Amino acid sequence: MQKVTPFLWFDDKAEEAAELYVSVFNAKRPGSHGGESKVLGVTRYGEAGPGTPGSAMTVSFLLEGLEFTALNGGPAFTFNEAVSFQVSCESQDEVDRLWNTLTSDGGEEGDCGWLKDKFGLSWQIIPTELPTLLSDPDPGRAQRAMQCMLQMNKIDIEAIHKAADDG
Repeated sequence: MQKVTPFLWFDDKAEEAAELYVSVFNAKRPGSHGGESKVLGVTRYGEAGPGTPGSAMTVSFLLEGLEFTALNGGPAFTFNEAVSFQVSCESQDEVDRLWNTLTSDGGEEGDCGWLKDKFGLSWQIIPTELPTLLSDPDPGRAQRAMQCMLQMNKIDIEAIHKAADDG
């Protein structure tokens, strides 16, 4: 059992969100061994409430081996950008797949690799090589990479490489 578990408060879409997130991270991708993301269990409201009897109260799930709990707690609290989940991507294809899936059906693109999914949860979809480019020992390359990234929504690592090299 992991000692610290992210706990996510949803109005009434915890089960739908968990199923989406599991499907996103279980999608076929190179190097994936599968089984790292799954719904672990759902507890449901009973007659005592406060939710509709039979509706999901909490959903436990794994994403890439990290356990989360989602709660249908009503509309009292909503997500904001103060908390986000950063996803390290090995390829542009993975960046594109995650970005397109998480922004579809009501999600919103943000700046510099940030997005909100249709539930309002913030994600950072970041190629693993981006930090290396942004901290290049050559300050000119690092600056050109940063300037390019600051103009982007979804990160295009090839474009950042090109900008860094065009000194």
